[in-house]
Amino acid sequence: MDMSETELMLKGYGLTTAEFFYRMPDYRSVLNSFIWQEYDLAPDHPKLFEFVEFWNKEIDGPLHSVRFTHRKLISPGQWQNMVGEFTLH
Repeated sequence: MDMSETELMLKGYGLTTAEFFYRMPDYRSVLNSFIWQEYDLAPDHPKLFEFVEFWNKEIDGPLHSVRFTHRKLISPGQWQNMVGEFTLH
């Protein structure tokens, strides 16, 4: 069952953004980049490392380097369900 982004954040997931630098097989002197984003758990980052393994197995362009950042957008203690109504004019 897929969870919504809000449900993932409430379970401790944060947004991980990674920039992959790689070389194309035919053009070794050219360094390319690819941006990847996914909700992941810090500090182990299982989804990020799963994607790195996929890249190494399935994609011909060898990785040069990867840099990433992780940001928890909300945590369970910061979120409250509010019910209310207000009228403008």
